[in-house]
Amino acid sequence: MASAERTPAKVQVPLDQALLLVRATLLTLNDANRSGNYGVLRDLASQDFQARNSSADLALVFAEMRRSNLSLFSVMLLSPQLAAAPEIDAEGRLRISGYVPTSPQQVKFDLAYESSSRQWKLLNINISTTPAQTAKAADQEQKPQAPNPKAVSRQVVTPKVAPAKP
Repeated sequence: MASAERTPAKVQVPLDQALLLVRATLLTLNDANRSGNYGVLRDLASQDFQARNSSADLALVFAEMRRSNLSLFSVMLLSPQLAAAPEIDAEGRLRISGYVPTSPQQVKFDLAYESSSRQWKLLNINISTTPAQTAKAADQEQKPQAPNPKAVSRQVVTPKVAPAKP
Protein backbone atom coordinates (compact mmCIF):
# COMPACT_ATOMS: atom_id res chain seq x y z
CA MET A 1 0.00 0.00 0.00
CA ALA A 2 2.82 2.40 0.80
CA SER A 3 4.41 1.86 -2.61
CA ALA A 4 1.09 2.60 -4.34
CA GLU A 5 0.94 5.94 -2.54
CA ARG A 6 4.57 6.69 -3.35
CA THR A 7 4.52 5.88 -7.09
CA PRO A 8 1.05 6.23 -8.62
CA ALA A 9 0.72 4.90 -12.17
CA LYS A 10 -0.29 7.19 -15.05
CA VAL A 11 -0.46 10.40 -13.06
CA GLN A 12 -0.33 13.40 -15.35
CA VAL A 13 1.78 16.47 -14.70
CA PRO A 14 0.39 19.93 -15.52
CA LEU A 15 1.53 21.09 -18.96
CA ASP A 16 2.96 24.38 -17.66
CA GLN A 17 5.14 22.49 -15.15
CA ALA A 18 6.36 20.10 -17.87
CA LEU A 19 7.23 22.98 -20.23
CA LEU A 20 9.08 24.75 -17.42
CA LEU A 21 11.16 21.59 -16.79
CA VAL A 22 11.99 21.27 -20.50
CA ARG A 23 12.98 24.91 -20.81
CA ALA A 24 15.06 24.88 -17.61
CA THR A 25 16.87 21.69 -18.64
CA LEU A 26 17.62 22.86 -22.18
CA LEU A 27 18.79 26.30 -21.01
CA THR A 28 21.04 24.71 -18.37
CA LEU A 29 22.46 22.44 -21.08
CA ASN A 30 22.92 25.48 -23.33
CA ASP A 31 24.89 27.29 -20.61
CA ALA A 32 27.01 24.18 -20.03
CA ASN A 33 27.75 23.91 -23.76
CA ARG A 34 28.63 27.61 -24.03
CA SER A 35 30.94 27.56 -21.02
CA GLY A 36 32.27 24.00 -21.29
CA ASN A 37 31.40 23.59 -17.60
CA TYR A 38 28.91 20.77 -17.01
CA GLY A 39 29.10 20.97 -13.22
CA VAL A 40 25.80 22.82 -12.75
CA LEU A 41 23.91 20.50 -15.13
CA ARG A 42 25.28 17.52 -13.23
CA ASP A 43 24.72 19.03 -9.78
CA LEU A 44 21.07 19.83 -10.54
CA ALA A 45 20.40 16.29 -11.79
CA SER A 46 19.33 13.25 -9.79
CA GLN A 47 21.77 11.28 -7.66
CA ASP A 48 21.54 8.39 -10.15
CA PHE A 49 22.50 10.72 -13.02
CA GLN A 50 25.38 12.14 -10.97
CA ALA A 51 26.63 8.65 -10.09
CA ARG A 52 26.72 7.65 -13.76
CA ASN A 53 28.06 10.88 -15.27
CA SER A 54 31.01 13.01 -14.20
CA SER A 55 31.34 16.56 -15.54
CA ALA A 56 34.12 15.25 -17.81
CA ASP A 57 31.81 12.49 -19.11
CA LEU A 58 29.15 15.07 -19.94
CA ALA A 59 31.71 17.24 -21.74
CA LEU A 60 32.52 14.24 -23.96
CA VAL A 61 28.86 13.34 -24.51
CA PHE A 62 27.95 16.87 -25.56
CA ALA A 63 31.19 17.64 -27.43
CA GLU A 64 29.60 17.44 -30.89
CA MET A 65 26.74 19.71 -29.86
CA ARG A 66 29.24 22.18 -28.40
CA ARG A 67 31.41 22.09 -31.56
CA SER A 68 28.39 22.68 -33.79
CA ASN A 69 27.47 25.79 -31.75
CA LEU A 70 23.85 24.65 -31.53
CA SER A 71 22.05 27.32 -29.53
CA LEU A 72 19.15 26.33 -27.31
CA PHE A 73 18.22 29.93 -26.44
CA SER A 74 15.16 29.60 -28.69
CA VAL A 75 13.35 27.65 -25.94
CA MET A 76 12.84 31.00 -24.19
CA LEU A 77 10.71 32.21 -27.12
CA LEU A 78 9.41 29.08 -28.84
CA SER A 79 7.12 26.70 -27.04
CA PRO A 80 8.38 23.12 -26.94
CA GLN A 81 5.96 20.77 -28.70
CA LEU A 82 5.32 17.59 -26.72
CA ALA A 83 4.93 14.18 -28.38
CA ALA A 84 2.47 13.09 -25.67
CA ALA A 85 1.08 14.37 -22.41
CA PRO A 86 3.75 14.14 -19.72
CA GLU A 87 2.99 11.34 -17.28
CA ILE A 88 4.51 9.79 -14.21
CA ASP A 89 5.05 6.07 -14.73
CA ALA A 90 4.64 3.25 -12.21
CA GLU A 91 8.25 3.75 -11.08
CA GLY A 92 7.63 7.41 -10.27
CA ARG A 93 9.58 8.77 -13.25
CA LEU A 94 8.38 11.67 -15.34
CA ARG A 95 9.08 11.41 -19.06
CA ILE A 96 8.77 14.33 -21.45
CA SER A 97 9.49 13.98 -25.17
CA GLY A 98 9.03 16.34 -28.08
CA TYR A 99 10.80 19.03 -30.06
CA VAL A 100 11.46 22.75 -30.21
CA PRO A 101 10.23 24.10 -33.60
CA THR A 102 13.46 25.82 -34.59
CA SER A 103 14.68 26.19 -38.15
CA PRO A 104 16.54 24.94 -40.15
CA GLN A 105 17.09 22.22 -37.53
CA GLN A 106 14.50 21.25 -34.95
CA VAL A 107 15.81 20.20 -31.58
CA LYS A 108 14.26 16.93 -30.43
CA PHE A 109 14.39 15.97 -26.77
CA ASP A 110 13.59 12.95 -24.65
CA LEU A 111 13.93 13.77 -20.97
CA ALA A 112 13.26 11.74 -17.85
CA TYR A 113 13.08 13.03 -14.31
CA GLU A 114 12.75 11.53 -10.86
CA SER A 115 11.38 13.18 -7.77
CA SER A 116 13.82 14.08 -5.01
CA SER A 117 13.02 16.39 -2.08
CA ARG A 118 9.74 17.34 -3.79
CA GLN A 119 11.58 18.49 -6.94
CA TRP A 120 11.90 16.89 -10.36
CA LYS A 121 15.56 16.14 -11.06
CA LEU A 122 17.02 15.11 -14.40
CA LEU A 123 17.52 11.36 -14.74
CA ASN A 124 18.10 10.93 -18.51
CA ILE A 125 18.66 13.31 -21.39
CA ASN A 126 18.68 12.62 -25.10
CA ILE A 127 18.97 15.49 -27.58
CA SER A 128 19.09 15.27 -31.37
CA THR A 129 18.41 17.52 -34.34
CA THR A 130 16.17 16.90 -37.32
CA PRO A 131 15.68 19.01 -40.45
CA ALA A 132 12.63 21.20 -39.76
CA GLN A 133 10.58 20.05 -42.79
CA THR A 134 11.17 16.39 -42.02
CA ALA A 135 10.13 16.88 -38.41
CA LYS A 136 6.94 18.70 -39.46
CA ALA A 137 6.01 15.90 -41.85
CA ALA A 138 6.64 13.31 -39.15
CA ASP A 139 4.57 15.34 -36.70
CA GLN A 140 1.65 15.46 -39.15
CA GLU A 141 1.69 11.68 -39.46
CA GLN A 142 1.28 11.50 -35.65
CA LYS A 143 2.94 8.11 -35.40
CA PRO A 144 4.53 7.46 -32.00
CA GLN A 145 7.50 5.55 -33.42
CA ALA A 146 11.22 6.12 -33.52
CA PRO A 147 12.37 8.71 -36.07
CA ASN A 148 13.41 7.51 -39.50
CA PRO A 149 17.22 7.16 -39.44
CA LYS A 150 17.41 8.89 -42.84
CA ALA A 151 15.52 11.91 -41.44
CA VAL A 152 17.81 12.45 -38.48
CA SER A 153 20.75 14.65 -39.39
CA ARG A 154 22.82 13.60 -36.40
CA GLN A 155 22.46 12.16 -32.96
CA VAL A 156 23.90 14.75 -30.65
CA VAL A 157 23.72 12.96 -27.32
CA THR A 158 23.97 9.35 -26.32
CA PRO A 159 23.34 9.31 -22.58
CA LYS A 160 25.22 6.88 -20.38
CA VAL A 161 22.17 6.31 -18.22
CA ALA A 162 19.55 3.82 -19.33
CA PRO A 163 16.47 5.32 -20.98
CA ALA A 164 13.35 5.59 -18.86
CA LYS A 165 10.78 2.89 -19.38
CA PRO A 166 7.78 4.06 -21.44
